[in-house]
Amino acid sequence: MGLKITLIKSFAGSSERQLATIAGLGLKKFGDEKILKDTPEVRGMVKKLQHLVTAEVVKQDPKPSARRKPRKVRVRELARAEAAKAAAKK
Repeated sequence: MGLKITLIKSFAGSSERQLATIAGLGLKKFGDEKILKDTPEVRGMVKKLQHLVTAEVVKQDPKPSARRKPRKVRVRELARAEAAKAAAKK
């Protein structure tokens, strides 16, 4: 079970706390939709933004987000792999 959350109004003029809550829900612009786990935390965030978002319960489970390494770490690992490949050719 999940919650389908849609940003239905502009958040222009909203307080910093509301903007942080919108970002925490993963909404970026007007009309964005996200499917999140139906937890008390998410429901509380929706309640704080009830004038800006709509929420409906859906049977679909949210997709887990892919965890990514920071760019600095990815570049470092790529450089090490290329150095190892170059050393193996010698």
